[in-house]
Amino acid sequence: MTVAAGAPAAPQFRDLFSPKLVTVLREGYTFAHFRQDALAGLTVAVVAIPLSMAIAIASGAGPAAGLTTAIVGGFLISALGGSRYQIGGPAGAFIVLVAKTIETYGYDGFLLATIMAGFMLLGLGYLRLGSLIKYIPHSVLVAFTAGIAIIIMASQMRDVFGLSLAREPAAFVPKVEALWAAHASFNPAALGVALATLCAILSLQFWNPRFPGLLVAVATVSVLTVVLNIPVETIGARFGALPSAPPMPHLPSISFAKIIDVAPAAFAMALLGGIESLLSAAVADGMTGRRHRSNCELVAQGYANIACAMFGGLCATGTIARTATNVRAHAHGPVAGMLHAVFVLVFMLVAGPLVAYVPLAALAAVLVIVSWNMIEKEEIRAIFRRDRAEAGIFLVTVALTVFRDVAEAIGVGVTLGSLLFMHRMASVVEKATHTRLGHVVPL
Repeated sequence: MTVAAGAPAAPQFRDLFSPKLVTVLREGYTFAHFRQDALAGLTVAVVAIPLSMAIAIASGAGPAAGLTTAIVGGFLISALGGSRYQIGGPAGAFIVLVAKTIETYGYDGFLLATIMAGFMLLGLGYLRLGSLIKYIPHSVLVAFTAGIAIIIMASQMRDVFGLSLAREPAAFVPKVEALWAAHASFNPAALGVALATLCAILSLQFWNPRFPGLLVAVATVSVLTVVLNIPVETIGARFGALPSAPPMPHLPSISFAKIIDVAPAAFAMALLGGIESLLSAAVADGMTGRRHRSNCELVAQGYANIACAMFGGLCATGTIARTATNVRAHAHGPVAGMLHAVFVLVFMLVAGPLVAYVPLAALAAVLVIVSWNMIEKEEIRAIFRRDRAEAGIFLVTVALTVFRDVAEAIGVGVTLGSLLFMHRMASVVEKATHTRLGHVVPL
């Protein structure tokens, strides 16, 4: 078969799955570009360090798992991905799913689910299904993000108020009940530390949005906590010191029964990871005018998740906040993301012992701000102004996300959105043909 003259040639397989790193190097990579990427990578690392630890702790893992994910996942997503500016690592949207998986199947079961999710993402990418994710209704994505933000904020109340809990449930309602049952253990000092961190972050962001306010605020409050001997729980008190060397790769225990058990969690991780990463890449495209390769991006996510699990880390995906920071820091290409991972590794090896002094209340304040920023207030108002049906889908998706299950929320939301779309298309056809669909017209 020949291609008609003037018709665009179909993209070759190697073009669809060629990492943007290769594209950037082919264009010509100079020392000036490297210096530009190094400064951007350092800027992103400063943001990623406290976020990665906070997300890991909120997920029921140790802070080292979050840093490991930023190192391993961040490096591979930038090196193999289809976006010039994507920054990979642990994401707040995964907190609920990860915490529930660890609580149900243990950390070993969670690692197995992450590896399975990685292979699913590889399949989605190599089958060129990346473009299908964009058809998920926008109201469902906004609702899902808002629901996750509510759960994240609730999960931080233990450390914000310094409550003593033997075990904190992952599910929302049992979590709230457990927090209320422990209200007698309220620590005013912890609340003071959280509020001080919150005010410091907001003040620094107001003063200069590009200033690394998260790390500076957490570091400053940590120093004051130690100097003033404020009685609050720290990372070291709960988790011990960070390891002085990166972990060695290993496989979790695998059995057929265990694979069947964790399959639903793995599917939810793959779906959520694909959506989050492609949304993040699309945000970078909108900020820069570039175009990412969606299927190549999914393939990179797959390899990154498999590698992160083998090193004992969390789920890795493209992160919107850190990717936007990378763009604003004038990164030239994927080398910035790779260097960000190297900078996090250097921090872990050199400054790891100092992390033990960071108050958990300070990291909780970081996630409170992150969860608040996750809620797209303007988009929610637009949904309620635009269409009552979409508003209903939004409320159902939020409720299922908070009170039921992440995968169930996405499934029901997508189904309702599809039914609404079909109803609207039927209405358009009826108006165009003046025929009621489903009504038999007599001959």
